[in-house]
Amino acid sequence: MRPTASLDSRYFLYVTLSDLWLDWATSTSYGSKMPRSSWQIMRELQIPLPELDEQRRIADFLDKQTALIDLLRQKSERLISVGDDWFRSVVWSQITGTEEVDQRSSDLPWADTLPSHWGTVKISYVARLGTGHTPSRSRPEWWVDATTPWITTGEVAQFRRDQVEAIFDTRENISDLGLENSSAVLHPKGTVVLCRTASAGYSAIMGADMATSQDFVTWTCGPELDPAFLLWCLRAMRRDLLGRLAQGSTHKTIYFPDAQSLKIPLPPLDEQRRIVDRIRAARSHSLLAEDASTRMNALLAEKRLALITEAVTGRLDMSTARTAAA
Repeated sequence: MRPTASLDSRYFLYVTLSDLWLDWATSTSYGSKMPRSSWQIMRELQIPLPELDEQRRIADFLDKQTALIDLLRQKSERLISVGDDWFRSVVWSQITGTEEVDQRSSDLPWADTLPSHWGTVKISYVARLGTGHTPSRSRPEWWVDATTPWITTGEVAQFRRDQVEAIFDTRENISDLGLENSSAVLHPKGTVVLCRTASAGYSAIMGADMATSQDFVTWTCGPELDPAFLLWCLRAMRRDLLGRLAQGSTHKTIYFPDAQSLKIPLPPLDEQRRIVDRIRAARSHSLLAEDASTRMNALLAEKRLALITEAVTGRLDMSTARTAAA
């Protein structure tokens, strides 16, 4: 829509961003899968049209106020990013023991030093290594009455930001018949999974007995290794996994022999659990800050829309509004 000489384009833009316009578009739309509104209907909407000078004053006012609100929203979103960075630094310091006074050189490729009383070990020496499989899709009976949760790359979205440890629900299940007639394996609750293909490097813990596709490598921990500690080790070393081991230009892949050779720090078991507790406490603080920022963003978006709507519909006295805004 091209404004005529009697309509300021900035003012008209704010009209189209107001509830006046959006409610009209919504109420006159048709179609269930892809709702749309016809131009014929859209152009029948009558809009408030004050004098041109007043339109420009309203647009000037809204330019300043929406810019301020948008700046506050950017700062709020930045807080979420800063919180993520802080949490990752906590994870790194805990997993590598940087707060310990007595340090030694590390034989790990992704950590320079470790506490002197910590050992290092191949994960496969303290946890049973495994993987998964996809039962044949050409055998529909293997997918009927399916009750076993089956982890695929589609589940990675649940733990991509490291805000959750355990996965409980999967998009697909496989049947007992599918398990019996394929190379799929039922892993016990507490098994740690690492995605090694399309979303390589992301990890979680099984919240129940589950199977996986071949896109994952699994570790079922023995008595010397806490599953949650292993999980946070894998998350701390993700950059190394992707930078040193993952191969491929389009889709990164961590091959099974490389996963088999992975080494981690190994503090005493009770210390592993204290480390996990400290990481979880930091994560709780990070989530609280993120929730507060998210709520703030929602309130600011609501305020922005309300301010625009009140201004373009004449419900806001521009003289008093400018004073209050100042």
